[in-house]
Amino acid sequence: MSNHNPNPTPYPRTFSHIGISVPDLDAAIKFYSEVLGWYVIMTATRITEDNSHIGQMCTDVFGKNWGSFRIAHLSTGDRVGVELFEFPNNEPRDNNLEYWKTGTFHFCVQDPDVEGLVEKIIAQGGKQRMPIRHYYPGEKPYRMVYVEDPFGNVFEIYSHSYELTYSAGAY
Repeated sequence: MSNHNPNPTPYPRTFSHIGISVPDLDAAIKFYSEVLGWYVIMTATRITEDNSHIGQMCTDVFGKNWGSFRIAHLSTGDRVGVELFEFPNNEPRDNNLEYWKTGTFHFCVQDPDVEGLVEKIIAQGGKQRMPIRHYYPGEKPYRMVYVEDPFGNVFEIYSHSYELTYSAGAY
């Protein structure tokens, strides 16, 4: 018997983790731990298609004949998990910012020193995709920029929290 409430009051679910596919797991662990300061909570591990618990879970997700892949688990300062995946025969995207296609196209991190973090990203082989911009120029110090890691994954940097940035209710 389920304890399911047919008229539940919605509440904001917390964010657990994000999965990021990279061509070089060891380089990605180094980048994300050294540049973004994320904690390595599980070092690089090979997962193989078999009858083990994790093997079965992956077959449920990927279908049959996925073979094997490498994975590591990191965590942000606010306890959000980051799964880094290295799949065999991985392919770079022709266009890594297909924002018009449905689905996830970026994630965002927060750092009050946007400029300093961008410099670190570039120094480690990443890219700055645009100039750093202000959300409310001359009014509030909220800044943002799109960047990418050395592997082509696009992400954004905010200077302030999401709630503060959008609390004014309009641009």
